[in-house]
Amino acid sequence: MPNGDNWQGDVLRDLRGGAQQGAQGPGGQAYGASAPGTGLPAQSPGLPAQSAQAPDAAPGHGVPQQADHQHQGQHEQQAGDQGQGDRSQQTGSQGHVQQAQAQAPAAYAPGTPHRRTPDSRPVVDQVLAGVGRGPRHGEPFASRAARALRRIVSSSAAREVAETTRTAEVLQQPVTTGRQIAVTSIRGGAGKSTVAALLGTAYAHYRQDPVLLVEADPALGSLPLRLGAETLRWTTGDVAGIVEPQMSLLDITGYLVQLPDNAWLLPGSQGQIGAMLDTRAYERAMVALRRYFGVTVVDCETLPAEVARVALSAAQARVLTTPATLEGVTSTYSVLQWMQELPRHVIAGTVVVLTEQVPHSGLDLDKAAQKLKSTGAGVHVLPYDRHLAAGGTIRTELLARSTRTAATRLAADVFQLSQKRH
Repeated sequence: MPNGDNWQGDVLRDLRGGAQQGAQGPGGQAYGASAPGTGLPAQSPGLPAQSAQAPDAAPGHGVPQQADHQHQGQHEQQAGDQGQGDRSQQTGSQGHVQQAQAQAPAAYAPGTPHRRTPDSRPVVDQVLAGVGRGPRHGEPFASRAARALRRIVSSSAAREVAETTRTAEVLQQPVTTGRQIAVTSIRGGAGKSTVAALLGTAYAHYRQDPVLLVEADPALGSLPLRLGAETLRWTTGDVAGIVEPQMSLLDITGYLVQLPDNAWLLPGSQGQIGAMLDTRAYERAMVALRRYFGVTVVDCETLPAEVARVALSAAQARVLTTPATLEGVTSTYSVLQWMQELPRHVIAGTVVVLTEQVPHSGLDLDKAAQKLKSTGAGVHVLPYDRHLAAGGTIRTELLARSTRTAATRLAADVFQLSQKRH
């Protein structure tokens, strides 16, 4: 795993000046700041089954055409009246993101390469989409009813509200530069994309600034499916060759898949077998995009893929998912021992997520967690959930309460780790 210090220094130097204003609001205040939550809901709203598509592109240009011609004149007038600094100061503005829903990026004639507009591809074939049964709730009805009864006859409800408020305050902390959180695993089927989707959903729900989810796993990655995207067009490789410094958040979001709660998705591919993503394209895309988003969650390839190693070294926090099995814990412990030989901040900024993929794994999770923690990494357990186990789009209102709680605590702890590393 390469040391990320030098590359991060280059990133900061590239973004110094006008780009740093993009990470701050007017008057130099950090974007993403919000008042501490005191009455937030105990659960995040569910993702809808459908997600907005990226707008169509104008022929012969590498930028999308206007989704609504009625707004085209207004957008061009704003582009002429406002300078680059004004665009940067709008990065953390909720009104700016709402405006992005009605307008697509304007075309940049000078310096824009002639790029063929990719065709939209469905995430799931229409016939295959009807194969699965309806989504199931994460826990049986009897368990939900028993918990509701216990809350009526106990004082646990007040403690739950207090804990939820404290977690929300952590998740709403402002940032001065965009935080990047990399999620990876050492084997397939460990729940990597599921954890990335849960993290991105939690940040988007609690934070005021835009949140980006990047799929750096182009080989048939499942992140778009988990997030409810319907069609894909622009990919990480495409955006790496299109983004220019003078673009605003309004321009950038035209190439992304819009998600609920002020979140955006950048797919790694269009579901094509053999799709590749090289490290240079990944670095160009991340350097260009990080100043627009308060938090970026990267769904990486499995280790030891080169892009995954670069993403882990450049991120301010790392999440390593592993199945809650003896084989998963053993191999993960070996990886953590190897990471101990790297600079101290690497292991200190790493969280292991043990994902339970069956109701009763037969593993002593407490002992396993203590062994993994002895390396200096943090450890969380994502309990078995029938809704997650079924695959498909994650609907947070169908998650078991224990799953929602575990995912929110994980998001808060990982975000705090990212704040310690600049």
